[in-house]
Parts: sequence; structure tokens; C-alpha cells
Amino acid sequence: MRRAISTLIRVTVLRYLGASVIALGADMGSFLALLQLGVGAALASGLAYAVGMAVHWWLSAHAVFVGHVAATGPERLRQQAMFVGSALVGLAITTGIVGAGAYAGVDPRVAKMIAVAVSFGVTYVLRHRVVFAGAIAA
Repeated sequence: MRRAISTLIRVTVLRYLGASVIALGADMGSFLALLQLGVGAALASGLAYAVGMAVHWWLSAHAVFVGHVAATGPERLRQQAMFVGSALVGLAITTGIVGAGAYAGVDPRVAKMIAVAVSFGVTYVLRHRVVFAGAIAA
């Protein structure tokens, strides 16, 4: 039983990693485009994170936590609100790290990569243990 749980967690982490890579592609593509348009680093980071968040919800609900997505109705809405809440935590982390990095003279792309790593760890734990932990499969 312990082995089965361990395998399931690893598979979920790998699916989450894949979803995160895809969402990160949307995030980073948006971030770099916004920088090219002259948007400030912190604002560009926040806007791009929101794009990545939308992509991540769809992938999380349809590929990562499939058996733990709440049925439609109030429970699904609550779960989506918690997902957005976890994303806002990630957004605050991302924006704060990129903004602080820019203020300190760090290349915004380097600061963004550091922020991505920190945000990944925090949001995975929140989503695995809170957002999708107690949902009844749809």
C-alpha cells in the first residue's frame, strides 16, 4: 500500500510538472512579449503569471488531479476559488521576487526563473494538499 501511494504521488508530481512546464511556456512567452512592448518587469511578470494561471487550471483539472476535481456546482466553484487563491500566492511570490530583483539590478529574466522555482514548490503543495485534496471526482 505504501508503495502504491508513493507511486501515485510521483505520477501526480510528474503530471503537475508537465502541466507547469506548459503553463510556464505561456507565462514566459507572455512575459518576454510584454518586456519587448516596454512594460515594466514587475507588471509584465504579474500579467504573464495570470496567463499561465489560466492555462494551469485547465491542465490541472483535465490532466493532473483528474480524480479530485469537484463535481460542477458550488463545490467546483469553491475549488476554483481556492485554485485562484493558490495562484495569487504564487503571483505575490513571483511579482515580489522579480520586482526585488529588478530593484537590485538583477536581469529580470534571471529573477523570473528564481521566482518560478519558488512559486512552483509553494503552489504544488497548496494544490495537492488543499485545493484538490478533498474533492469528490466529477
